[in-house]
Amino acid sequence: MQAIKGKLLSLKESRSRKFETKEEEKAEKEKMKDRTEVAHEVHLAREAEAEMDHHVKKAAEKAAQFEQKHPSSNIEDQFRSS
Repeated sequence: MQAIKGKLLSLKESRSRKFETKEEEKAEKEKMKDRTEVAHEVHLAREAEAEMDHHVKKAAEKAAQFEQKHPSSNIEDQFRSS
């Protein structure tokens, strides 16, 4: 009888350890998923920033071209009236 109780206790402990291990693995998997999501958002933000820089540079080039074509006009006045 004592051997059966010992075996049942051993099985309970084994199940408990298995459950704890699964929970730890689940938590680690969720942590990695969250890290991946953060990295993805950072990547998108950097891409957006690079695209914005590109458009700012392009706008500056267009403004310079405007100044060359129309030296007496002020490009800022064009945007204020719109």
